[in-house]
This record gives sequence, structure tokens and C-alpha cells, in this order.
Amino acid sequence: MTISVLDLAAPSGAKIYRSTDIGGTKEAVKASSGTIYAIIIDNSANAAASFLKLWDLASGDVTVGTTAPDWIVKVPASVKRTIAIPEGLAFATALTAACATAGGTAGSTNPTSDVDASIVYA
Repeated sequence: MTISVLDLAAPSGAKIYRSTDIGGTKEAVKASSGTIYAIIIDNSANAAASFLKLWDLASGDVTVGTTAPDWIVKVPASVKRTIAIPEGLAFATALTAACATAGGTAGSTNPTSDVDASIVYA
């Protein structure tokens, strides 16, 4: 798994968080408040849907499979999906992410193959 953060700098000040193998283990995307502007999820390697789960909580406050996500994005099997949010989606505390084979709160099983996720935020 590779996790990287790319600073887009001036004039936007946005960053891109990228995880090449996001799964059922939580990942701290941003440790403070901010705004999401785009989400890109590549589930093309999987024969089943995957669910990107996002929490407006610090990673220490999230237990995948127990803590209810604030947002869930379903990505069908064998699909790469880009979701643009031009006006932004604000999060007040922090941003934590995970990806599982089932939606809802209880899903915590890793997808069979790698899911690549990028989140553009400021």
C-alpha cells in the first residue's frame, strides 16, 4: 500500500490524499477540519462493489465496523468513479477513510483486490 499527499499549492491550496490499497483499516486523511472537492475511486480490479466510508472524526475516534460513517460512496464492480464536488463537502473535525465490501456501519471486510482512492481537499 502506498499513501501519499500531494500539495497543489497556489492558488488553490488544495491537497490530494492518495491510497493505492485502501481497505478495511482506517486511514487518517486530514487531522483537522477542511473541505472535500473531489473523490476518485478505482475499483476496476474487483468483481464486486466496494464502499468508500468517510468519517468526520479523528482516526483515533473511528472503529471500522462499529462507528457509523458520515458518508458512504458505493463503487460498482470493475468501475473507476470520479465524484466532483464543486461547492465542497465540509468536515468539521477531521477526515478518516476506509473501504469495505459492504455498506452501512457494520461492513469492515477488505475488498478482494486493491482499491485506489484519491481525495482532493483543502
